Amino acid sequence: MYIRGLIFWCLLLQLLVLHLLPRVSAIRKDIGFLRNQLCRTTVQGRYLLSDENGRVCDALSLDPRFRCCPVKGERFPCKGCNLLSRCCNSYEYCVSCCLNPSTTLADEVMKVKIAKTATSGTYPSIFDFCSGRCRHNSGSVVHENAYISEFHHCFSLPSNQSGDDHRQQEARLVGVNVVIGGQGESCDLVCRSKGQSCIVNKLLVLNQCEIIKKYMSCEGGCLASVGSDQPAEVVDDAPKDLNPGTCLYTKPQSMLSCDGSHPHTQRLCPCA
Repeated sequence: MYIRGLIFWCLLLQLLVLHLLPRVSAIRKDIGFLRNQLCRTTVQGRYLLSDENGRVCDALSLDPRFRCCPVKGERFPCKGCNLLSRCCNSYEYCVSCCLNPSTTLADEVMKVKIAKTATSGTYPSIFDFCSGRCRHNSGSVVHENAYISEFHHCFSLPSNQSGDDHRQQEARLVGVNVVIGGQGESCDLVCRSKGQSCIVNKLLVLNQCEIIKKYMSCEGGCLASVGSDQPAEVVDDAPKDLNPGTCLYTKPQSMLSCDGSHPHTQRLCPCA
């Protein structure tokens, strides 16, 4: 009887101790921490992917725990990219190059709308902007079934925006001499005649209707086109099928060039 009573009191004491002990809640606290450390990556391509830290690797090299590319890898590589046109021949390297803070300014891209509709929202992060902009778009194809250039993954800011964006774009022309070339002249020739050089990355700024109209008459309107001689205006004596008096901007920004020319257009050139 004594032994049974002793066992009873021992069990009761153990239950009491377990009840008074603080609840162990730290076991799962690291789950949230790990979730915050997980890398976002591009949808796996045929061979490579890019993570939000600006590194490119293959799927087999991905860290199984944090889903990041190896830290030893180069950050923000721009392999196969044209830094002037900001276009690349690979989606993954386009994203990694775009993520470089010296290439893409957060204050600018966070204001860019995802779509052209008035109700469209903006990109929530630079990674979202880069992974979205680097995908194919209508400006990178011709006849809806072929690429204009192998450099069809572009991360430059969309052209032909309105409002404050235009004022910001014009501010990028400070110190640049915007010159209207003669008929059939390239911007290299136009700027050289002024003792200056054509600044190809400033063509990105000029390549939009609102800015073209500030320098050219554009009596025939302003249209999207495809050509290395643009932005430009079709001369008045051009054949009617070329729309004389019409200003043109090129949709595929990879086509922008200082040496392009056309016998029936006058180019708008950034010289410095």
